[in-house]
Amino acid sequence: MSDKLKGLEPERVFHYFEEICRIPHGSGNEKAISDYCVAFAKSHGLWVRQDEALNVVIRKPASPGYESAPVVMIQGHMDMVCEKNSDVTFDFEKDSLNLNIDGDFISASGTTLGGDDGIAVAYALAILEDDRLSHPELEVVITTDEEVGMKGARHLDTSDLKAAYLLNLDNESEGQILTSCAGGMKSRADIPVRRVEWEGIPGSIKISGLKGGHSGAEIHCGRANANRLMGRLLMCLNKELNVGVIKVNGGMKDNAIPRECEAAILIQPEDKERAEQICADFSLDIHDEFHTSDPNIKIELVIESNNIDKVDIFHPSDMERIIFMLVQSPNGIQTMSMELPGLVESSLNLGILTTEEDHVRFSWAVRSSKKSLKYLISDQLEYMTEFLGGHYWYEGEYPHWSFRSESPIRQVVCDAYRELFGKEARVEAIHAGLECGLISEKMPELDMVAIGPDIFDIHTPDEHLSISSVARTYDLIRTVLSRIVK
Repeated sequence: MSDKLKGLEPERVFHYFEEICRIPHGSGNEKAISDYCVAFAKSHGLWVRQDEALNVVIRKPASPGYESAPVVMIQGHMDMVCEKNSDVTFDFEKDSLNLNIDGDFISASGTTLGGDDGIAVAYALAILEDDRLSHPELEVVITTDEEVGMKGARHLDTSDLKAAYLLNLDNESEGQILTSCAGGMKSRADIPVRRVEWEGIPGSIKISGLKGGHSGAEIHCGRANANRLMGRLLMCLNKELNVGVIKVNGGMKDNAIPRECEAAILIQPEDKERAEQICADFSLDIHDEFHTSDPNIKIELVIESNNIDKVDIFHPSDMERIIFMLVQSPNGIQTMSMELPGLVESSLNLGILTTEEDHVRFSWAVRSSKKSLKYLISDQLEYMTEFLGGHYWYEGEYPHWSFRSESPIRQVVCDAYRELFGKEARVEAIHAGLECGLISEKMPELDMVAIGPDIFDIHTPDEHLSISSVARTYDLIRTVLSRIVK
């Protein structure tokens, strides 16, 4: 990858962001980026600790005049969500991101950009490098596997950390100061399927072109879920025709609203025209329902040949159970907050659907700002799964982050934002999960906020990062650090 970001300001922030984009750093593949952060610290003579989870902690002494100021933690995560368009050849385990600049925006060709949360790492490294900045003692904490259950933050040892304030840089909306977030978990269900041999014409159904998005930050947008749409279409076909399902797969990440789903099917020769008509009618209905949120939905039925094949399909009663789960399990917004109008209180997203030889696996990201509702959703999924003869479990649970009525760091950030930009910041809660919840459990006295630049369409190949917003947010971070003197 050439130096495509060279000349952008702030120069060192974009230098490090491009360096990060050169290194594959999807969740679970973070050894190289973690080692890069360690090497950076050592080359700059800074104290550094790397743990077994590959979290990196870097310390920088206070600048002159700030020796007695409270210690500040700057925190973000090093992993990114790896999503790509189906027609793009790209290996997230090996390839560097192919960056593009279009006006004020940086994106990656056909893949996620990883601005969530690579820009936080770039900010932190640029700050650590710059000895001209005024700041208290800094503890930079860069965690791993945030996108797959916050595993790094869960394993983070905070016993030697001294910070009184935390600037989390995992927000994607400039001018928004986050003060609380939802908790969550990853829910899994395996519904068993028996297979029987059946004769028919092979075909496939592909649902694509959906907008997708972050299952926390954009769950309120009403966007279509490809896995759910597939369930509806299979239900429509099954009501009228003899349809055999061979496999059904959709989505890549449970915390991303799925953009694509595909099913391999068998139909009877005499049902071909009717199946095509059902799919065409369904497509018209779906476009009518989602023409605002997802105008580019494509629903395609492809009949591969007119030859009769013998293929193992789901047993009809097991297929009914799979369709029932797809159509009837809860999904999307479950409750809205009564305390904070407009805030989603609890939700879930059926992000991944995969077919194995003897079962179909459903994977959800569950979120709630109330612990009781998180477990209620989990109980509903467990009840339905077991009723259908399946196996349910959850993992990667993380707590919510509670609002603090008194917050000195929030006041500093609000004042700095007003003075820099001549307007008030938005002090808000978010339905997405942040590592602040886990860190606050370990360090309950830590006063924290989350800020960041404008990043749009995260967790999708349409992700793009605002260049000018990166610069303004960097000014805000530096100003805040200079204001913490006592």
